[in-house]
This record gives sequence, C-alpha cells and structure tokens, in this order.
Amino acid sequence: MAVYEGARPRSTFLPRRRLEAPLLRPQAPALPRRRSRIAMRAQRRPRMVGFVLGAIAVAFLLSFFSLVQTVRVSASSVDMAQLNDDYLQLESQRQQIRSDIDRVGRQSAIRRQAISDGLSQLPAPVVVPAR
Repeated sequence: MAVYEGARPRSTFLPRRRLEAPLLRPQAPALPRRRSRIAMRAQRRPRMVGFVLGAIAVAFLLSFFSLVQTVRVSASSVDMAQLNDDYLQLESQRQQIRSDIDRVGRQSAIRRQAISDGLSQLPAPVVVPAR
C-alpha cells in the first residue's frame, strides 16, 4: 500500500481546495494513475444520493409543518365549540336562577315558604301601659 504525501479523503458535501506551497514541500514524481469506471460512478452517486435524501427530508419537513398547522386549526375549532357550549349552559343557569329569584322574591311566595317551615303569623301586639 502506497502512502502519498498530502493525500486526504474528499468530502462529498463541501469539497475543499488544497493549497500547496511549492517552496515548502518537495514535489514527488507523479505516478501514472489507472482510470477506472467504478471511480467515476462512485463520484457521481453519492452526490445524487445526497441530493435525493435532502429532497426527501425537505419534503418530509414541509408535510410535517402542514400537518401541525392543520391539527392546530382543528384543535382551535374544538376549543371554540366547547367554549360556546359552556356559554350556553351558563346562560341557561343564569336564566333559571333569575326566574327563581323573581318567584321567591314575591310576598306570597315568602309567606308560603314560612308557613311550610312551621312559622305562623304573629298575633295582635300586646300593649303594656307605662307606669
């Protein structure tokens, strides 16, 4: 296995330029390289696969965002319907209490309730002469 000076693996996402200072490093004689079709395929596929995976991730995020917004709107609709039902129930209770107050507040209703509780009318007042 041969090791070449300055050889680094290439990054698929951010390819870097290699800056060389010719005065600092001695140049090694260039060795002939074999051309291989597999290497050409290997360079093209990861870029395409990365692009496809990125597109899938973006599509997933957009659909997830849309789903979250839909759920939020439907939850708000449910909350509004529940609040409307609570309002109607409280309004009916208020009307019932108002009618009870009006019914109990009359003189005949008060007298009837006192008699049913065992009270009776006061007898004629007793006048005590002063000495």
